[in-house]
Amino acid sequence: MAPADKAEGARPGEFRLIEEVFAPLASGAAGAFALKDDAALYRASAGWETVLTVDAIVAGVHFLPDDPPESVARKLLRVNLSDIAAKGAVPKGYLLVTAWADDTSFDWIKRFASGLAEDQERYGISLWGGDTVRTSGPLMLSLTAIGELPQGTLLARGGAHPGDDIYVSGTLGDAALGLEVLRAKLDDLSPEDRAQLVRRYREPEPRCSLGPRLRGVASASLDISDGLFADLGHLCGQSGAGARIEMDRLPLSDAARRAVEGQPELFQLIVGGGDDYEILFAAPPEKAGQVAAAAAEASVSVTRIGEVRETDEGVKLVDRAGQPIPLKQLGYRHF
Repeated sequence: MAPADKAEGARPGEFRLIEEVFAPLASGAAGAFALKDDAALYRASAGWETVLTVDAIVAGVHFLPDDPPESVARKLLRVNLSDIAAKGAVPKGYLLVTAWADDTSFDWIKRFASGLAEDQERYGISLWGGDTVRTSGPLMLSLTAIGELPQGTLLARGGAHPGDDIYVSGTLGDAALGLEVLRAKLDDLSPEDRAQLVRRYREPEPRCSLGPRLRGVASASLDISDGLFADLGHLCGQSGAGARIEMDRLPLSDAARRAVEGQPELFQLIVGGGDDYEILFAAPPEKAGQVAAAAAEASVSVTRIGEVRETDEGVKLVDRAGQPIPLKQLGYRHF
């Protein structure tokens, strides 16, 4: 069922909504046919392969009802671009499915589309198609991102070997702490720190410049969505390996460090809070120079945080004395 006009000035019906709000987002893609056909046409470059990923977000679960619609749009797009980047691919376009709640206003939808438009320009991509429907439940948005990479260069989750170094881009825990701020916590932080953490929660930074530079360098890679240790567990599980992570090496922003110093129990959010959308990857020690070069070329900080171990050693966080640190929260659980 498509959204329907219920009164003068109300949210427009499906076809007018597409024509007025979403068709302009497809203007840069010839194969999108201005969203006037049932499917899009995409031709992968010669010698390249296509990478697909999809994520959905639901109001009240993945974003807060009062989050700005522009930020909701950017988060929806960027969490998918983060997956594309972690596979070593370059983003090309996306498909969008919107299930509008009955109370979603036309103004909210237009602001949502403006957030997409800004990020399309930033990341050089276009809308290729999708669907728009109405729901009696909460607002739900789903986006499928499409990327490309040279044949045989995909960075999979599996592939790490004992002895490989483990790296992470950027900083950890900001988004989870930002959610705490939005829940009216962390009042002792400065307004500047609180704003920075909230921004990291609402608008992640996909590492699109770094991912492609890790092709041929990383042995395994994925992005951190559910939390450092939850996603590290996925990497190690697929690789048939264990891992040893050093607590003192975990990269924190100044705002996150100040938050944790004031409340040490918040450290659990650093390793298990989720929504970081940084790239977690393994690479052989002899490629440390290439990792550093990739980080410098991408203008993205990369930190070595540990080492891949044998499977029977498990996945551990240790202090500077090498003693295991118990973890209460490994990551976000969807069910």
